Amino acid sequence: MDKALYLGMSSAKHNMLGQSIRSNNLANASTNGFRSDFEQARSMGVYYGDGHPTRAFALTENPQINYTAGPLVQTGRDLDIAVKGDGFIAVQGKDGREAYTRLGSLSINEFGELSTGSGLPVMGSSGPIVLPNYAKVEIGVDGIISVVAQGAPPDALTEVDTIKLINPDYSELKKGADGLLYSDNEQFADVDIRVVSGFIESSNVNPIEELTRILTLSRQYEMSVKVMQTAQENSESSAQLLQING
Repeated sequence: MDKALYLGMSSAKHNMLGQSIRSNNLANASTNGFRSDFEQARSMGVYYGDGHPTRAFALTENPQINYTAGPLVQTGRDLDIAVKGDGFIAVQGKDGREAYTRLGSLSINEFGELSTGSGLPVMGSSGPIVLPNYAKVEIGVDGIISVVAQGAPPDALTEVDTIKLINPDYSELKKGADGLLYSDNEQFADVDIRVVSGFIESSNVNPIEELTRILTLSRQYEMSVKVMQTAQENSESSAQLLQING
């Protein structure tokens, strides 16, 4: 009886974890640049020493991130950029480590620092990008940032820096609690990546798919609870039979 109860308990627990993954995806359906997470369940044997497993339990895991690109939304804003195809924008995380994002809603603060909408510095050729005083700024398709200095002719563009764009092996990336992607290995700029100015990439979450998956996991949770209830009823029935026979 304990084996069925253990299986039902572990299944219910990990169904809840699966629902939390899908619920987080659904909550970020309108978060620009967001990459949804997959979840999967599988059975795992429980071993005590050598030999065959004594029982099995259910395990929910996050095997990979969905790297499918989200649709582009036109904003007309010069500092909004979207990566075309594969690739990421390198930024400096709050802990100082280099991180990667698809959110290209950029801004320039009073110190001339180029940063994301959440205030993270954007990385350039040799560190965070800082712009000189300018009258106009442009971001090219290759990520090169050019400015027109104050008092200079409108066509006197000067290259200042290049946004660090990377195209890593997805297996090297891990998503942090802040939603940014990190890698344990050093990532180098890829000159073949292109961006488009005046656009931002929206979330790649499919709300209908996520809601359907949440409902499926909820139904599985109910079935797991039913298994536990049945195991308890069978245990009580067995105890009654033993009392009668005793």
